[in-house]
This record gives sequence, C-alpha cells and structure tokens, in this order.
Amino acid sequence: MRLLAIIILATQGVFAQLGTFSDDWPSGPGQPLVPQQPDAELTSMLNQISSDRINAIIAKLVSFGTRSTLSNQTDPVRGIGAARDWIAAEMREFAAASNGRMTVEVPSYVQPPANEIPNATVISNVVATLNGSEGSKRVYVVSGHYDSRVTNVLNFIDDAPGADDDGSGVAISMELARIFATHVPKATIMFAAVAGEEQGLYGSNFMAQTLKAAEIDVQGMLDNDIVGSPNGDVGTPPAPFDIRMFIQGIPSSETAAQISTRVSVGGEKDSPAHQLGRFVSEVAQNAVTQMNVHPVWRPDRFLRGGDHLSFLKAGFAAVRFTEPQENFAHQHQDVRVVDGVQFGDLPEFVDYDYVTRVGKVNGAALWSLAQAPGTPKNVRLDTSVLTNNSTLSWTLDPAADGGYEILWRSSDEPAWSHVISVGHESNATVLLSKDNVEFGVRAIGKNGFKSPAAYPLAH
Repeated sequence: MRLLAIIILATQGVFAQLGTFSDDWPSGPGQPLVPQQPDAELTSMLNQISSDRINAIIAKLVSFGTRSTLSNQTDPVRGIGAARDWIAAEMREFAAASNGRMTVEVPSYVQPPANEIPNATVISNVVATLNGSEGSKRVYVVSGHYDSRVTNVLNFIDDAPGADDDGSGVAISMELARIFATHVPKATIMFAAVAGEEQGLYGSNFMAQTLKAAEIDVQGMLDNDIVGSPNGDVGTPPAPFDIRMFIQGIPSSETAAQISTRVSVGGEKDSPAHQLGRFVSEVAQNAVTQMNVHPVWRPDRFLRGGDHLSFLKAGFAAVRFTEPQENFAHQHQDVRVVDGVQFGDLPEFVDYDYVTRVGKVNGAALWSLAQAPGTPKNVRLDTSVLTNNSTLSWTLDPAADGGYEILWRSSDEPAWSHVISVGHESNATVLLSKDNVEFGVRAIGKNGFKSPAAYPLAH
C-alpha cells in the first residue's frame, strides 16, 4: 500500500509540473481584448427606456382581444387589424420627432392558402426606418411579432392576449424606435413589428426576402421573442439578470461547397451569426444594462422557431433573444384555470423591469452596430505556403476612419481574447501560427465604435 501511495503521489507530481493547464497558450502578440463600453450618448439613450411605457404598450396590445393573423383586419377595436393600425400610428408619432430621418411603412402582401393559413390572408408588417447619415445600404434590424395565438393556432375567435409572446418583443421595438428617433446613427436601423409568426414566420420571411431582393446589406438582425419574464415553471429560481441569445452554427444559406470549405478550416463556430453574437456579448453586458447575455449555440429551442430564422435563410446574420427559462402554461394556451393553475399569456405574468433591461441589451447592441463602421469585407487568410506566421488581407472601407484591428483567440475559446491594432492597412502579417488560433478582423471608427469581426476565408 505504501508503494502504491508513492506511485500515486509521484504521478500527481508529474501532472503538477507538466500538466498545469495554463490559459496563456498559445502566447502571441497584441493586448487582451477589453469590452466596448457605452459612451455618454448611448448611456443616456438606454436610461430613457421606460418600464411604464413598456407596460402601457403591452397592455394596449392585449386590449385588442386577439391578434391572431387570421382575425379581423377591419374592426377598429378588436383583432390584428386594429393592433396593426395602432402600432403604425404610434411609430408615426415617434417619427415626427426625427426631423425627417425616420419613415414608417406597412408593407403587406396576400398569402394564399398554405400551412396554418386556411384562406387567402393579408400579412402586414409595421416598419419604422431610421435612415443613417452615411447614405449606404448598411442596415440593422430589431424585431418582434405582434400576432398572437391560443392552443389551436387556427382559433381566431377567442382572446389571445400574447403579453409575453410576443407583446414583450414588440414593446422593445417600439420603445427603441421612440428613443432612437431623436438621434442620428451612421447606419440605417429598422424597427419592425411583424405578423404571421405563429402561422409559420410569414411576415418575417416577407421582410427578409424583400430586403434581399433590394440588395440591402443587412449586417445584423435582433429578434426578440418571449422576453417578458425571468420566471420559469413553479419551483424554478428566477433569473432576473439573464437573457438567452440563440445563435445558429453552420449557416443555413450556405451551399454544400461553402459548408465543406467552412468545415475544412474549422470555421463552424465563426459564421456571421456567431460574430454578431460575440459582438452583442461584448457590448451589451455592462453596468448600464445590468444583464448577462448567455449565448446558446443552436438556432433556437427544441421544437420551436422564430423570425430570426427567416433572416438566416436569406443569408443575413441574426440572433434570437428569449427569456432564460420559460413557463409553458403561459404560452400558446387558451386562457383558463385548471386545478387552481392559471393558463394563458396574460400581462400579470410579465416583469416590466425585466423587459426594460432586455431593451437595454438590444439598444446597446443596435446603437454600437450602427455607429461603428460596417463589418470588414473580403477578409482573406493566406494559406498558400507553409509558415508559422499568418497573413491576412481585407478591403479598405472609407468609413473605417479609425483603422483596423486583428482579433485572435485559441480555437477552443468561445470569445475573442486578444486584439492587435494594425492602423489603416489592408493587410498584415501576425507572428502567430494560423494552425493554432482563430483570427478575425474588425473596423474602427474615429468615434471609438468597433464593428463585429469578420472571419477570414482561406485562399
């Protein structure tokens, strides 16, 4: 037994000397990445998000009785048509304070009979567009869906309050539109409330495909769907300072050849959606938002889907925010009481302070995206020769008036860890092997805002 103890101790000693799992491998150039913090203007904007206004918005949406996509579109007080008209009127009121920079539209189309659409149905979105000062086609979108449902998605008669799903997401779009309207972003921001989500993502698909057809450069879409409560099922501890962010892996829009190339270089965790998610995590977790953003590396929850999927299908980077734990008695349910348990998506189950903090997460991300230069384009990694150095190149953008930075991280790390400033160059060689790390390139504005990273394609 004594000999065995000596062997065990000796083995532990070997691990102590040779197997101390240090976080500093591989070592390399640059400085540790310090998350971007909100400046004075952004801090002021985020602090204007009002829980009282969010409460009032959700209460008004619930007052329309049902917002089923199949419900009445002409009744002035009940049904999805009344909700649509009220949202549009509110958005136009916000736009009146924008000095002409914000416009409001209600783009619509007739959906022929299809899955969960038994009859030809008008699908209408409400979109407030705050035009950017740089005059480019670069756009960012924040969205929630204003339609609602009960247990039977074809039931358009009974009340479907939809307070959390998705009055909470619509309230965020509307409240951010109100606040942002009096400010001037560099890039364009679209604040959307879409319909047809519960029937099958019809409104968001219409919006995404319209933007794609118009060759709009949508560089990021934030979908807020079920962001109204930090409380899950009975007995689950609340998580009032946490929000989930769902991020797709390999892009659904890529061809088989593109997927093969991505997999061959280990880029499965470096899609544009991943870079958007990393950016949100960096800029939206701070003392102003008071929130922890938890990336979940899958498109959505099991058996569920959301409007971000329409944008991903169109080839745009998109993520979905959803509360940290769900109470399924308060989603997709007829309003009723069973054995003393209240079912239904009612306002009494919404935490308005929580929605306010989620709004701050979105606001911090949107404004930081719109004020920074766009994500660098045509980023390449030279793999033509065997070398322990790494050469990257990219297309210069006049909007990147603060230069560029190369980011890197160990290939098993989820977030960028180091940053190297390379000035206004269009290429740079890093004394670090591309075999050991992942690289990205981001653009910097003189105003201090920094873009999401772009992952380099091998060539």
